[in-house]
Amino acid sequence: MLAGHGGITNTLDVVAMVMIHKPFYYPVRFAHEALVWSHLYSYSFEQNPDWTREYPGQEEILRYLMGVAQKYDLYRHVRFNTAVESAQWDDASKKWKTTVSVQGGKDAEFGSTYTISSDFLVSAVGQLNVPRLPDIEGLEDFKGKLMHSARWDWSYSLGGKRVAIIGNGATAAQIIPEIVKEVDHLTIHQRTPNWVIPRLDAAIAPWKRSVYKWVPYVRQRKRADMMDFRESFYDAVFDKNSPTSQFIEAMAKDHLHNQLKDRPDLWEQLQPNYAIGCKRVIITDDYFPVFTRDNVKLETGKIDKITANGIVTEGNEEQYDLIILATGFRTVEFMHPIEITGSAGRTLSSIWKEGGQALYGVVVESLPNFAMLYGPNTNLGHNSIILMIESQSRYINAMIKEVISARSRGESLVLSPKPSRVKEFNDEIQSELEKSNFADPNCNSWYKIKGSGKITNNWSRTVVAYQKVSCV
Repeated sequence: MLAGHGGITNTLDVVAMVMIHKPFYYPVRFAHEALVWSHLYSYSFEQNPDWTREYPGQEEILRYLMGVAQKYDLYRHVRFNTAVESAQWDDASKKWKTTVSVQGGKDAEFGSTYTISSDFLVSAVGQLNVPRLPDIEGLEDFKGKLMHSARWDWSYSLGGKRVAIIGNGATAAQIIPEIVKEVDHLTIHQRTPNWVIPRLDAAIAPWKRSVYKWVPYVRQRKRADMMDFRESFYDAVFDKNSPTSQFIEAMAKDHLHNQLKDRPDLWEQLQPNYAIGCKRVIITDDYFPVFTRDNVKLETGKIDKITANGIVTEGNEEQYDLIILATGFRTVEFMHPIEITGSAGRTLSSIWKEGGQALYGVVVESLPNFAMLYGPNTNLGHNSIILMIESQSRYINAMIKEVISARSRGESLVLSPKPSRVKEFNDEIQSELEKSNFADPNCNSWYKIKGSGKITNNWSRTVVAYQKVSCV
């Protein structure tokens, strides 16, 4: 059990790092998973027969995750109200020294920081955790309410307010249909349109849930079929001329025209001109209909600046009570702002000066006895990330087992990938990614580094291929 306060050093076998520098206030009713059915977006070893919908809401997903944590007695290993500030590998002791700060007032009464010593260090911070603020002049000058979508302030009333939302990606597509019912006016600032396809959500009948519960094979078969179906979408992302890609594009265009059949003036503004998959595809049935409302305005002009009272777009200023930043996260930096120092004092920032890369997206050169979940080039554009993470966890557990086994014999074991092998692996997948829709120059996305265009987030092959290459 992780325990201890300032001045005390704890010795552990493994440390899983989870870093949140501010309380994570995400709007509850907006935060349903937008891309994957929950039967597939859940653990293979702990399948839930009781999902009430194909895409259940945040509350139901949270109950599932909390139930898993309780069943496997995980809470006693978790330290809440903490943030990892830095981690440094000690070549002499062959251990990691991780500095943690205490965030909660009561939790910090015995000390604000402490150090954890461990034989192995695992980063589980993921790719989407630190909000990205837009680089817009005057952002700090706005005197109204300003909040990022991932730091939602529930104490603020939307009723009767004039609101602007900057961004129109997956998060915005979930927020907009809900807040438009409450606000007096909403301006949606769109930089680039997104491919949008039907969600086709549906309730799962009680009799089906009973079958899933009492006949596990049926539930397992459903999940397997879902995985196979989503694997078939791989061609759409990696070959824009494939029948699958053309089918999805046609579906998206029909969806746009059908939902806005009386607004052909909006078709061109909401129709992308880049290959499907270059940006995250949005699955929703209630985004396009908001543009038929009298209190909604679509703004596609470039934002000049933000003033004390509102937003100036191409010389025209609109005043707002609230500006919502649905501008995503700092994705290509991965472990930012944690300071990681590996063997011989080599920092992670210097290792990744040209962008994040890791063998299988898991292990990094010069970082001994270290591994990552959901690291560089392990994100997907076509299937459930759970399938990737479970494969990574098996790989990591195999390494940890060997390190602990050596320690039990009074020995020490240091595992680190060869730089040449990391480079070889990265060069191989980058050559594949350069041919994918992710690399389409007609769009920018959080998948790649601004400027160089190097794709640091996405995997270049199918999930099955990843499971095979990373198996041990």
